[in-house]
Amino acid sequence: MRFGTLDFAPALDAPPLLAPATAAALEAAAAAGTAHAADVLVAAIDPALADTAAFCERYEISMSDGANCVIVQARRGERTWYAACLVRGSDRADVNGAVRRHLGARKLSFASMGDAVELSRMEYGGITPIGLPDDWPIVVDESVARHDLLIVGSGIRGSKLLVRGALLAALPNAEVLSIAQPS
Repeated sequence: MRFGTLDFAPALDAPPLLAPATAAALEAAAAAGTAHAADVLVAAIDPALADTAAFCERYEISMSDGANCVIVQARRGERTWYAACLVRGSDRADVNGAVRRHLGARKLSFASMGDAVELSRMEYGGITPIGLPDDWPIVVDESVARHDLLIVGSGIRGSKLLVRGALLAALPNAEVLSIAQPS
């Protein structure tokens, strides 16, 4: 399938284009018969163009047709935990308002690059909600959940996934809320 200027193929047929955690999550979801899991597509890209703005410009994809996965670190008292926020590329997550309140955190900050990479087991700039640790909440903006086809990371910088918003909303630990603010 062609989207923008990229040609996509079934992700389950291209494990080298996926982070191991992403490949394992897709395989498990497909085996369990999760809706749309077998429909996830992947395309190779130039890893230097993995960041949203450069990617969209080069591959002729609207920023609103992509979703960014942002890893946040939440704290309350002595407890620290991580979560993922998923918003369209044209928006930003309301991390200090809606996300912080939803997670019940006293303080919320963006996870450091080192923590995000180490804990997600994915490459920075390619982190995807598919394959994140099982105990991480995934807060999906309602516009992402409603969107038919979206570009998201694959877990590595050298490729992107094409997925249905409904699949992202149905991920384990995913909760759909209104968390987007226009950029």
